[in-house]
Amino acid sequence: MADKDYAPLSTACVRALNDRMYERRKAAALEIEKMVKDFVSVKNTAQIKKLLKVLGLDFAISQNPHMRKGGLIGLAAMAIGLGKESGNYTEELIQPILTCLSDADSRVRYYACESLYNAVKVLRENIIPFFNDIFGSISSLVADPDQTVKNGSELLDRLLKDIVTENSDFDIESFIPVLRERMYTKDKFVRQFLVSWLTVLDSVPDSQMSKYLPEFLDPLFFILDDASPEISTMCQKQLGEFLSNIIENPGRVDFPAMINILILHSQSNNVLLQMMAITWIQEFVSLSGKEMLPYTSGILNSVLPCLAYDTEDRKTVREKSKEVNDNLMKLVEKPPGTEKSENEPQPDLEETIEVLTKQLQRGTQQSKVAALRWLYHLFIQIPEFMFEHVQQVTPVLLKTLSDHSDEVVILDLDVLAKISSYHGDPSKNSTSAHFKQFIMSLLKLFSADRNLLETKGSFIIRQLCVLLKAEDIYKSFSELLVLEENLKFSRLMVETLSTILLTSSELFDLRSNLKELNSKESCQLFCCLYQTWCHSQIATVSLCLLSGCYAHASDLIRIVGEQEVTVEMLTELDRLVQLLESPIFTFLRMELLDGDTELTSSLYGLLMLLPQSEAFRLIQNRLACVPHLQMREKAKPKKHKKKQKLMEEIDFGSLIEHFQDVSMKHHL
Repeated sequence: MADKDYAPLSTACVRALNDRMYERRKAAALEIEKMVKDFVSVKNTAQIKKLLKVLGLDFAISQNPHMRKGGLIGLAAMAIGLGKESGNYTEELIQPILTCLSDADSRVRYYACESLYNAVKVLRENIIPFFNDIFGSISSLVADPDQTVKNGSELLDRLLKDIVTENSDFDIESFIPVLRERMYTKDKFVRQFLVSWLTVLDSVPDSQMSKYLPEFLDPLFFILDDASPEISTMCQKQLGEFLSNIIENPGRVDFPAMINILILHSQSNNVLLQMMAITWIQEFVSLSGKEMLPYTSGILNSVLPCLAYDTEDRKTVREKSKEVNDNLMKLVEKPPGTEKSENEPQPDLEETIEVLTKQLQRGTQQSKVAALRWLYHLFIQIPEFMFEHVQQVTPVLLKTLSDHSDEVVILDLDVLAKISSYHGDPSKNSTSAHFKQFIMSLLKLFSADRNLLETKGSFIIRQLCVLLKAEDIYKSFSELLVLEENLKFSRLMVETLSTILLTSSELFDLRSNLKELNSKESCQLFCCLYQTWCHSQIATVSLCLLSGCYAHASDLIRIVGEQEVTVEMLTELDRLVQLLESPIFTFLRMELLDGDTELTSSLYGLLMLLPQSEAFRLIQNRLACVPHLQMREKAKPKKHKKKQKLMEEIDFGSLIEHFQDVSMKHHL
């Protein structure tokens, strides 16, 4: 091997660098160090460059592993010999070593770590332009199967961290993509290494790492899910630090860029990861306010299912989810006396409604309750926008009426009532189109689902009479049932409505209107209900008794008596007798004192229809209490003159004809 081949290295030095013994290579390195110092002292840059080329090309990338080891130790020696001048030759010193860091021979990789460590220790801040390449190589070595290589990489890692934290010229912006690219690894050693770098960079004053959070927040949450408690805890701590920085300086944070990442991870099965993500969402909603409204659907999709958690380990998740839900809802509130700006952020209603209706269809009781409260809130705050989607919402709300939870049904009715009461033109006194459509849909629902009518029908109608005007509800039901072709369903509905009318405290005002019949409106109401009540003969009789139309009631009872009395009719009669003894009909029983022969005749008619049963004895005993004729001669006038006059205007003849027609249809 001629001297000229590796000049300015001597033959002995070349032989020593190629030797398998480390001590001989070390001796050659000392010779190179002295040689380089001499070149520096006389400013012989040509020889320095020549030596760098020999060691970097002929040795460091040689096919001979011992020659590669010699090249590595030689390059480190050159860096030491160059001293302060080494910065002028950074690339020539570093690049050959980086190539050897990925060598197939573990000993070569180890010596490459050692060589790079010694070179970097001299170069210091001069390696900054090549930092990303160095970092990329080390991130592989921390997971090296050879422990000595791994140990060497750890020493080099600590040195690099010292240099970066001391140097204000470090370009974090160009480094972040390099970091992010590697953060999706599943290797626990690489993950630990990467999180440690985030911790170091975040500790540097004015590093503004929060500014770059959108770039690496997603992989950082994946690392939080690591099976190693050490790595998971380390990541948890760093996420906590980042969140603290956000809370202290929210103005620097790009909240929209990160919220979808948090929404994704908040649906994880890992309790720690889910809790961390929802904690971040909680702070985002609190700090950024209305800026989060466009992401309402995603946030609700994450937090609503969490409201049903009942285990101890997820208690915090449930509580934080509830807080997120409540705070987000408050953001939609319209400040009193102000108009909403068109540029003001708003929820994406179509997607938000899709999330809410999905919860109503397949969610838990808690998520259904929350979804209904959201819908109610939205219809109150932004009705003009919500009614664009009413066709999407209403069918789901109607289906929800069959839910087993009374709380869900009550809230569901609140929303339906809010929709039904909305009037595009508030100046009009008539019921809205939404109201009429709702009653029609409810009637169809009852017709299709008889079990719902029998189990929850009364509850639903009573609740609606609290939320809306009972008279409008009854009139609408009556007007629609007149057109109903299914006679059996019509009778069932009338019997249900009649029972509610005669028993429920919620319908006190409606009963009062019918009892008094002291206005044209109340008489019209009576006639309207009568048209439909005819589907149930006994219900019609009870309506007449409630309204004081005793003569007509007596006529109806005679008509009923001419027909075949069925078991079903006797059951209805028995129920009517029980009602006549209830507090609601106290007024009727008191009118027996007035000697009203029409009323007495009606009650005797009922008595004659009944077999000698308990109901029979109740009426018989009641009639036995009626005062003798002598006492009744001093009785008060039967009816108020105004009521008497208005009742005279009712065409009872046509009502009887209608009653008979409907009765005939039922008997066919």
